[in-house]
Amino acid sequence: MTAYLVGAGPGDRGLLTVRAAELIAEADVILYDRLIPPDALAGARPDCELVFVGKEGGGEQVPQEATNELLLRHAATGKVVVRLKGGDPFVFGRGGEEALLLREAGIPFEVVPGITAGIAAPAYAGVPVTHRNVASAVAFVTGHENPAKPETALDWPALAAFPGTLVFYMGVRALERIATQLVAGGRAPSTPVAIVERGTMPAQRTTLATLETVVARAAEVGVQAPAVTVVGEVAGLGDELEWLTRRPLHGRRIAVTRARAQASPMAARLRALGADVVEAPAIRTRTLDDVALPFLAGHDLIVVTSPNGAHELFALLERHDRDARALGGHRFAAIGPGTARALREHGIVADIVPRRAVAEGLVEALEGIPVASALIVRGREGRDVLQEALRERGALVDVLALYETVAEPLDEGALAALRGADWVTFTSASTARFLAEAAGGSLPEGPRLASIGPATSAAIRELGREPDLEADPHTPDGLIDALVVTVNLG
Repeated sequence: MTAYLVGAGPGDRGLLTVRAAELIAEADVILYDRLIPPDALAGARPDCELVFVGKEGGGEQVPQEATNELLLRHAATGKVVVRLKGGDPFVFGRGGEEALLLREAGIPFEVVPGITAGIAAPAYAGVPVTHRNVASAVAFVTGHENPAKPETALDWPALAAFPGTLVFYMGVRALERIATQLVAGGRAPSTPVAIVERGTMPAQRTTLATLETVVARAAEVGVQAPAVTVVGEVAGLGDELEWLTRRPLHGRRIAVTRARAQASPMAARLRALGADVVEAPAIRTRTLDDVALPFLAGHDLIVVTSPNGAHELFALLERHDRDARALGGHRFAAIGPGTARALREHGIVADIVPRRAVAEGLVEALEGIPVASALIVRGREGRDVLQEALRERGALVDVLALYETVAEPLDEGALAALRGADWVTFTSASTARFLAEAAGGSLPEGPRLASIGPATSAAIRELGREPDLEADPHTPDGLIDALVVTVNLG
């Protein structure tokens, strides 16, 4: 049996280490605190036991003694137990105390470091904690000492004289004491200070001040925990080196409604552009059972109309003990670049990929190409535009429906987050229809609506709304590009 003390990083899901993600996926039990990334637990197994053991000033409290008891009890059963902490477990995370507890109980443990907020939050604010010309040393200091200690363990005169950067954790409520003690110890009142709230998260905010003005400035803007406070000349670089808010979608909350399995790449790119992403999958795909493998040799063209169709086609081959060799000699058409990428993952390079990723675009791309017999691989609810066009040209057309799109229930929390978004994105007509169904019959009134293409826009209009933008090209990347242009035009 082994217990794992794992750092989850400062909040940005992209800063979760590979090893941390591996252990989250393997764990039988995860004891987690409130400062882990919001979706860090998404990779946990469905049967994993998730236990909140967080602490928040003035809010919900799980005493450390109770956490210790839970850690020992679960670890003693031989289960894979992960104690998941925000930041790094050994940097003001009480990981050292928990490691000693496990050692005394004879329970093996491993420590997985995480990126600590004292480095990450300033970096996201454009504040390097060291700089060759400004600060050659950095000290990490707790702003919230153990209240049980009879006196402070901090040597304030030594900290005031420290020749470098001071980074205070958990010091929001102690700002006045920190500033007063440092000035009293000899630090210049004009020393720059940067307070970084919710570091690395979409709602990150930086307040710049000096030791002389920081208390009043923090009160003026309403600084709240969690935050780190950087004291030193490097804090003055924040104005010049700040980069987070310069990303094109910074400060915009954008909801992604496509199926969960497909949403991740789109959500990742939106986050990389600075957006606060709400993942609210309104649909999911379900494989159709008992689908027979068609006689493939009778077709000279196989058309795949979605990435799901590509993956389901190869899953069907596998269920019938076949592989890509069964598709040899066929010409392939993909409805768009995403579907072409999905085919390539299975070793098939599409011969025909239209510029417009809609059925009409594929009809245009096939003009002048002789087609005697075609197999169209699609979902059950697919449009009939393509097969009708091919039949009008005299082609024999078979349709192979491999999956269906069904509604994904959304709880009130997800719907509330979606209603609070600036934009809601729709990548298919079904996402619009199913979201309206989940939201009580209509699309949410607050956010602006972004459509991937004409068919999706038509569905939005049927639901009584006009899309605020329509992507061209009609792809997820085209949709994101259109959002960037629209947002930056005001």
